[in-house]
Amino acid sequence: MTDIQRAQVIQLRKAGNSYGSIARTVGISLNTVKSFCRRNNITENSDSPIPVILSGEITLCENCGREIRQIAKRKKKRFCCDKYRNEWWNKNLDKVQRKTVYEFICPHCGKAFSIYGDSRRKYCSHECYIADRFGGGGND
Repeated sequence: MTDIQRAQVIQLRKAGNSYGSIARTVGISLNTVKSFCRRNNITENSDSPIPVILSGEITLCENCGREIRQIAKRKKKRFCCDKYRNEWWNKNLDKVQRKTVYEFICPHCGKAFSIYGDSRRKYCSHECYIADRFGGGGND
């Protein structure tokens, strides 16, 4: 990064521009802009924060029932935080649309099994993998 580019980055960041717009304007990598600004503690001007426009709609968290104020022109939030989102999905696995379910037959024990998402898997369990790979009894 040249001295001219450094000066431009500092000026644009102080004016409140995002890392992405600075990178496009100056013609350098987004990660270069981010690391330079963070290393030199260059923050955007906090005098002009971006206003959040609420839509006025209030929904309830699907897990805990807490009120969620929806933001205009954005996808509706279903959960108040990541903790409750993860908790809800773990309790409601039947509602997940699993499109990539693979069917296999374990080469060690011969049992048929299905697995979600990993087309490279061979064995039905870690025990079968160990027994087949390192020779440890089993149903040979």
